[in-house]
Amino acid sequence: MAKDKVAILTAGGLAPCLSSSIGRLIVQYTKLVPDVEIIGYLNGFKGLLEGNSITIPNSVRYSAELLYKFGGSVLGNSRVKLTNIEDCVKKGYVKKGENPLQVAAKQLTKDGITILHTIGGDDTNTSAAELASYMALSGHELIVVGIPKTVDNDITPITQSLGAWTAAEQGAIFFENVVNENTTSSRQLIVHEVMGRDCGWLTAATAYEYRKKLEKRAFLPDIRLGKERWDIDAIFIPEMTLDLPKEMDRLSKLMDEKDCVNIFLSEGAGVETIVAEMESNGEEVRRDAFGHVRLDELNPGQWFAKKFTKLLRADKTLVQKSGYFARSSAPNDRDLELIMAFADLAVKAAINGQSGVIGQDEDVNNKLSIIDFSRIQGGKPFDISKEWFQNMLKEIGQIR
Repeated sequence: MAKDKVAILTAGGLAPCLSSSIGRLIVQYTKLVPDVEIIGYLNGFKGLLEGNSITIPNSVRYSAELLYKFGGSVLGNSRVKLTNIEDCVKKGYVKKGENPLQVAAKQLTKDGITILHTIGGDDTNTSAAELASYMALSGHELIVVGIPKTVDNDITPITQSLGAWTAAEQGAIFFENVVNENTTSSRQLIVHEVMGRDCGWLTAATAYEYRKKLEKRAFLPDIRLGKERWDIDAIFIPEMTLDLPKEMDRLSKLMDEKDCVNIFLSEGAGVETIVAEMESNGEEVRRDAFGHVRLDELNPGQWFAKKFTKLLRADKTLVQKSGYFARSSAPNDRDLELIMAFADLAVKAAINGQSGVIGQDEDVNNKLSIIDFSRIQGGKPFDISKEWFQNMLKEIGQIR
């Protein structure tokens, strides 16, 4: 193992597990293979392409547990698709005529890296697998062990992605304050926009966590402090078909009854409709390096809010996004336990020369496993038939 050299990088959007995962990897390598050199590429694959890295010094290696309680990524992130040559050239990561995979492979070879840990979503880990395959063609073996993170919890076949539980909890905390805005106006509409491009898990889980908090609170209904004003009235996610006329009729009655309506909306809900409308109007729909629509620029929450405001005759409408608040949090205890288990197995796999993505495998009774890269896919839909979700919809009156 002394001849090996380990590199770590984080990529994609933030999740409440990045710094802590880095910390746990450092702790485990220091414990099991104290002489191995560890470096971190700064800002994900961008740093790898540019040769921008730092060596993890002993002062960090023996205090790495401190990273368990920090959000964000101490190494920095970026969204880079190594096979999207045009985008890499456009951003200045490689020169025209260069192949990003080749540039990255040369840098890894130059740095003497034999083990690469990538902490990211499906795009990050499949890009790492492509890089390893590219290097193998030229006779350079690279062990790649990925750790899955995404607040969306939408990676197939992984049961639970790191950081998702914490993001749901933090989104609920965020709304605990925002919901008090229902007291600022008559006929107040509040839209809580939650992250989730193709998957509604985070919106559903955030709503569930918020309503658990609500159950622990006492109310004073005789002075307009009734629980119903603070409860959720609707949850809209990509996996559910929205019957707009029916929902508007139901929500209009609620607005008349309690003078406010609170909606939890996944940012991916209705994207196809919004994109079609924009394109029919000749508007440009901007996309990222992976071909995903730039949701921040599309602004689904505002699009829905305009429609809801008119149909519900709202006097005031507030759209609030909890995404950045939730995803930049440090992990909660439940996530931290999972992070440690994933990182510990990642180090063992790397030492044993096994590549793959660490995760609880849905196809093997959710057993913590080393999953082959070929099985990793993004965009896993949330199973709306889950009992806890169906019960919640019934409780808020969205289904009967």
